[in-house]
Amino acid sequence: MITGAHTIIHATDPDRARAFFRDVLGLPNVDAGNGWLIFRSPPAELAVHPAAESDSGRLDLYLMCDDLTATVAELTAKGVEFTGDTTEAGWGTVTALRVPGAGEIGLYQPHHPIAHGLD
Repeated sequence: MITGAHTIIHATDPDRARAFFRDVLGLPNVDAGNGWLIFRSPPAELAVHPAAESDSGRLDLYLMCDDLTATVAELTAKGVEFTGDTTEAGWGTVTALRVPGAGEIGLYQPHHPIAHGLD
């Protein structure tokens, strides 16, 4: 029935955003035509959180890693701009980074059970 999920990041400068995912994060991709890159996502999970009516339907993107300290150091060395401090939440250690031309996404080391390896 469901074969995958397609995440969309809306960007004021899509070329810069695509270059970030291609060159900095190294995500494999295909060219759908005229430089329109579609990236293979890392393994993914989907969570549903409670929300006020005004936030219902809002989507957030968080990339996950095994070692946030090491990942932040590696990405900082590649020139990635982090937009917030690293904080502890009950569900993980969290920070945020700027995607050039596209805004901010989350990055975290989960403390909860991981679903993306399930069959």
